[in-house]
Amino acid sequence: MENVVNKVVLSGCAGSDAELKTVGGNSKLARVNMAVNESYKNAAGEEVKKTHWFSLTFWGAKADIAELKIKKGTRFSIEGRLQNNNYEAKDGTKRYTTEIIVEEILIKETQAVD
Repeated sequence: MENVVNKVVLSGCAGSDAELKTVGGNSKLARVNMAVNESYKNAAGEEVKKTHWFSLTFWGAKADIAELKIKKGTRFSIEGRLQNNNYEAKDGTKRYTTEIIVEEILIKETQAVD
């Protein structure tokens, strides 16, 4: 297993407008949560619908694009990589998070119908 790849491809909808921040003086960062819907039939044959939420992080020029183009409900696709983080909460407990660092974005533009 020499060639291990950390790659994620998702398509879904933004749960909110992308939020842009400047960190470290001049680095731009944008964050948004993406909802991805799944449906399947359970053992009883009933349709089950689930929504999975993913935390996305955009850096640099991609952060600018996210701020301009990604609004609540926007349908888009991304390709990126998983990144795990940990921190200590105010109560002293250790917390763990997983985010997707976005490397490619494809935004579905809505087209007007005459």
